[in-house]
Amino acid sequence: MTRTTTDQPTGRATSGALVPVLAFAGIVVAVMQTLLVPVIKDLPQLLSTAPSNATWVLTSTLLSGAVATPIMGRLGDLYGKRRMLIGSLAVMVVGALVSALTSDLLLMIAGRTLQGFAMGAIPLGIGLMRDMLPRERLGSAMALMSSSIGVGGGLALPAAALVAQHADWHALFYGAAGLGVLSIVLTLLVVPESKVRAEGSFDLLGALGLSAGLVLFLLPITKGSDWGWTSGTTLGLFGASLLVLLLWGLYELRTPAPLVDLRTTARPAVLFTNLASIMVGVSFYVVSLVLPQLLQLPKSTGYGLGQSMVVAGLLVAPLGLTMMFTAPVYARLSAKYGPKSTLILGLLIIAIGYGAGLGLMSAPWQSLVISVVLGAGIGLAYSSLPALIVGAVPASETGAANGLNTLMRSIGTSVSSAVIGMVLANTADNVGGVEIPTMHGFRVSFLIATAAVAVGLLLALFLPGQRAASRPQLRASSEEDANLENAEEALRGFRGRVLGADGTPVARAKVTLIDRRGRQAGATLSGADGSYALTVPAQGSYVLAARADGHGPLASSATHAGDDRPVDLDLPLPGETVTA
Repeated sequence: MTRTTTDQPTGRATSGALVPVLAFAGIVVAVMQTLLVPVIKDLPQLLSTAPSNATWVLTSTLLSGAVATPIMGRLGDLYGKRRMLIGSLAVMVVGALVSALTSDLLLMIAGRTLQGFAMGAIPLGIGLMRDMLPRERLGSAMALMSSSIGVGGGLALPAAALVAQHADWHALFYGAAGLGVLSIVLTLLVVPESKVRAEGSFDLLGALGLSAGLVLFLLPITKGSDWGWTSGTTLGLFGASLLVLLLWGLYELRTPAPLVDLRTTARPAVLFTNLASIMVGVSFYVVSLVLPQLLQLPKSTGYGLGQSMVVAGLLVAPLGLTMMFTAPVYARLSAKYGPKSTLILGLLIIAIGYGAGLGLMSAPWQSLVISVVLGAGIGLAYSSLPALIVGAVPASETGAANGLNTLMRSIGTSVSSAVIGMVLANTADNVGGVEIPTMHGFRVSFLIATAAVAVGLLLALFLPGQRAASRPQLRASSEEDANLENAEEALRGFRGRVLGADGTPVARAKVTLIDRRGRQAGATLSGADGSYALTVPAQGSYVLAARADGHGPLASSATHAGDDRPVDLDLPLPGETVTA
């Protein structure tokens, strides 16, 4: 008999709980990231170490998250997104338990590094939504996933502060482990495995090279003041980092299945967007490091605001919540003026927030104002970046291009954590054997954030202008929406429909574009009406391979002249015979 594929996913994939369960994984990630914000100022005493060393308890999580994002995304494409989602959450649970059972600095850093792998849940959850949901539900589902990160961060701050204020701080890690276990159980019960697989192999050498290069770069930033900025150790590590990252880049350009596709950075629009993304990432994390400490320092210091952990968490929580509420504002502004203008506006608001923050550090309500203003600016800036990427690359390259952009933002937050931690540690006063952050350190941190935003503004001005209607609109706060191919967008490539043996449209079929050298030049999933569109990188001969559950595979040869006219090509899949 012949199995047929309907336009809608079947079985558990249509469960109404699928999207909330994946969004809950996003909340778990946000909780993990903000877990220690309420106790930042106490970490040196809690771990019996210097402030510059304690910084790595935060930096290690951000660093491993930056590396885990492309790694887990690639492994999910190769071996199954649900399997890797469960794996990333399981690694986080192990890391949380390690941290819960120790007060040793090195073990704590090891545990926090493992917790950073939870960041891989974000691209994996988005990928599962893309594979499982019909196109008409996909946009709202991705928006919910992205919003959950802001909601999770906003709720985690006061909740973590409440736990830390009334219980041993290690209880924070037990709570995170419990949330991770709950997310794993819900995923096992509700989320089916995607059958969409990518071809190729995992770039292990690329993963090791990226990890080594980033560690070698961030280590001397945090320890440079202790070692001496001109010491052989500091300069040697910076030099080694430069060499490793250069070799890594050359390797990634030459390997047929790279961990990070660097070729997309050749376009000026992509290059300047990615550089601006690093600056936005730097500015995003500074406020989370500064305001909680300022709010909790005792008034006896002369500048501390003397608030409890819980109140401090509540005053900073609007940072994440405001990022979520900027979604409808971004959608309207981007539709009218384009994503470049929205990015510039977001950066200007961030600059105003940090600039005003230099003079608004004398009352708790002022911290609330700073959080709201910065949340609005960061939300607008973050929402603009994927739209700029989509407008700069062919549809078949949006996945790789946005993956690289996400990595750049993660690197920005990692650098921010290392640099601001170093600044606060080296401007601290020693009071009774305890290192106390100073107002001078807080102001220098805000100045660094302001300078980063200024650089980001300068880079944004070099971006080519885009008409608001020249590209499909992206839903705000949903960077992964940029990975959607729009069947009407491809002007230089192939388009058509994937059809079953009886001529009916086949939804969610995997269509892969292969060039004359046998390399993948693009990939997409057919829409609910069976439509697909793939952009070609150059003229020449190609093979379009299509496959879907319940149908036999198809490989069709086609040639494109390289002009702006699309080639219409339907892909009829043969029926698959299944013996009872």
